[in-house]
Amino acid sequence: MNDSPDRQRINARLRSEFGEHGYDHWFSRLEFERISGEALFCTVPTRFLKSWILSQFYDRLLTCVRAEIPAIKHITLEMRTAARAGAQSHAATHGDGANAAVVQVRNEPSPAAIDPTASRALPFKTGSQVSAAASTADFSGSPLDPKLTFESFLIGPTNQMAFAAAMSVADKRGNEPFSYNPLCFYSAVGLGKSHLLQAIAHRATATGQRVVYLTAERFMFGFVAAMRAQNSIAYKERLRSIDILIVDDIQFLRGDSFQNEFGHTLNALIDAGKRVVVAAHCAPRDLEMLDERIKSRLSGGLCVEIESFDETLRRKLLETRIAQARQTRPDIVFPPAVIEYIVSSVKTNGRDIEGAVHRLTAHATFGNARLSVELAEAAIKDLVQTQDPKRIKIDDILKLISTHYNVSRADLLSARRTATVVKPRQIAMYLSKMLTLRSLPEIGRRFGGRDHTTVLHAVRKIEALSKSDKTLNEELELLKRRLLE
Repeated sequence: MNDSPDRQRINARLRSEFGEHGYDHWFSRLEFERISGEALFCTVPTRFLKSWILSQFYDRLLTCVRAEIPAIKHITLEMRTAARAGAQSHAATHGDGANAAVVQVRNEPSPAAIDPTASRALPFKTGSQVSAAASTADFSGSPLDPKLTFESFLIGPTNQMAFAAAMSVADKRGNEPFSYNPLCFYSAVGLGKSHLLQAIAHRATATGQRVVYLTAERFMFGFVAAMRAQNSIAYKERLRSIDILIVDDIQFLRGDSFQNEFGHTLNALIDAGKRVVVAAHCAPRDLEMLDERIKSRLSGGLCVEIESFDETLRRKLLETRIAQARQTRPDIVFPPAVIEYIVSSVKTNGRDIEGAVHRLTAHATFGNARLSVELAEAAIKDLVQTQDPKRIKIDDILKLISTHYNVSRADLLSARRTATVVKPRQIAMYLSKMLTLRSLPEIGRRFGGRDHTTVLHAVRKIEALSKSDKTLNEELELLKRRLLE
């Protein structure tokens, strides 16, 4: 449907919403493959583009699509190469030739065509395979990494509580009382959330417990596949019969139908004494896209933040990664000065420390270079931590605007149209757009359920006024500085 009038109109809306540069950068390679029920299936060529569109632009994209095709309720984004490779393989197996590959992608792709790992995840198959999954004694979710166990997890002051909580969940048996349900881990990327979730799955599975580990995207895909196969009831019942449900990247759970189903599953499992463990990039109360009932349920359990690694833990992790590198390159030498430089400079997360080791190992291997601080400075300069900007939340903006203009938060979120309320509200919307990553629809929902066009009008109006009104411009700069302090 890439050449259809609908697609052309959607493209025009995307260009208007994101600008020509934004459209070319993020959406020019997005292809609309097909519509199935209330879902629009799209493809992109890279994993990064898929992840970025889902995390940063999903709601704005859905708004543009629904403006032209109101029946669409959610968008599923797939990897184009994986989807088409799977379709070609299917066609070759059935002797249908090249045309069959096109039919497979455009009409009814199997989960294996979309995700090559789906063959290992029984509940995420279509047709008769879903029925088979519903009656199978065991089923798995997303594939587990065999290296991510409790034994390989490095413990320090910043993650000790999270480790203990994870062990407690994995070691619980049967009807033993368990107070910390659900359990939620949250942190920035690369600090060990997924490692702990998979460690729980490994340990609990090894002791005979029924465990399902899913990413939020995989949960949504499985639900869509079950509905498409007209087997959603069996899927729900099977999912709720397990001992532990583990869901990673809960912040990517989008769409009312998916969130409703997850909320029902969450309640059913917890009420039955089953365990639920989730992970997110921030605390549940700050997951603005998540349904309030789910946020409340998650916040009622144990929420554990995994903080950035301290120096001791960074050193321990670095030494572990160097030891692993020496298994293939026993002659490589990391001088003490290089180790000290990495420990003191790379402070963001474990993945960056691992990346530093990989880069320096590559220099020693392919460039026959002797490792030194000077070489390390050049090789890992982009990994060296700079001062992270403060992450501003819409609640921070509402609080500041309320105080600065002596307007109550309730008035800012209300339908009042008096001048003393409208201008502060518009400034708050403008700052929310400028200083946060929230989309226009998200901001509108946080401001009393307003439409995204109202937010866009406010942003444009304040932008225009600030160019001609020097006093307002200075006031905006003052408010930005106070928020960033």
